[in-house]
Amino acid sequence: METIVEIKNLTKKFGNLVALDGVNLEIKKGEIYGFIGPNGAGKTTTIRVLLGILKATKGSATIFGLDAWSNAVQIHERIAYVPGDVNLWDNLTGGEVIDLFIKLQGTNNKKRKEELIKKFDFDPTKKCGTYSKGNRQKVALIAALASDADFYILDEPTSGLDPLMENVFKDCIHELKQQKKTILLSSHILKEVEELCDKISIIRNGKIIETGTLNQLRHLTRMHVKVETKKPFDELDKIKGVYGIHKNGHAIEFEVDNEHLGSVISYLNNFEITHFTCMPPSLEDLFMTHYKNDGDV
Repeated sequence: METIVEIKNLTKKFGNLVALDGVNLEIKKGEIYGFIGPNGAGKTTTIRVLLGILKATKGSATIFGLDAWSNAVQIHERIAYVPGDVNLWDNLTGGEVIDLFIKLQGTNNKKRKEELIKKFDFDPTKKCGTYSKGNRQKVALIAALASDADFYILDEPTSGLDPLMENVFKDCIHELKQQKKTILLSSHILKEVEELCDKISIIRNGKIIETGTLNQLRHLTRMHVKVETKKPFDELDKIKGVYGIHKNGHAIEFEVDNEHLGSVISYLNNFEITHFTCMPPSLEDLFMTHYKNDGDV
């Protein structure tokens, strides 16, 4: 599969501050790639290097096989970008700004633009200075989604949107996925990343600490089990890999390491299971596993 983005040993320093420390990341054609981490973890710095706004201190970043710094102009002809904090010209209308962005992109799909304006319930006739944060975000989203880009960089794209508009955004991403477009999605909304992304990287203190599909990353946390049996049992705490046993009415709930789940089920079968549920961890669980002791979530 064709590689669209390749970052190798990327380091970015601001004086003595190391913002990125040997970041490696690869995005294949047609992937929706999730990039998660709290403020200050290095997400936006990585994106700015990809956009050619910042020059790497060490390492390399390429898009379409082109150096992100040296070939920024050429790369920007094929990408669309949505920042998390959109600044617009107050005296222009939203529609005028959208048209300007689309023109700069080199596309002019009026039908697609009108469809998106309707989907996002957006009034393009008002001056940008009157828009709320959510409406400013809609300007950037509509302009980006109306373009025929090959690669979309979305940095907190739903910031300020209400839940209904978040769902509209998700529908648009699914459409791009069907068109085999490539997307880098940086977001604090873990449910959004969990629902949309094929692959995920977690960044912490400027370093990528985990990368993989959601299923591949589930090994990082324990499964949550809720069980009811006909016969009582009281030695579950002696089984390896079981934690946090809690009785809830007739049911017993606990956490279990993935590798020990089979032995736990074998043990419980001796007591005639009448009800059993086993839930894998969510992306939020994975995220909190890495950041709960950092004090920056």
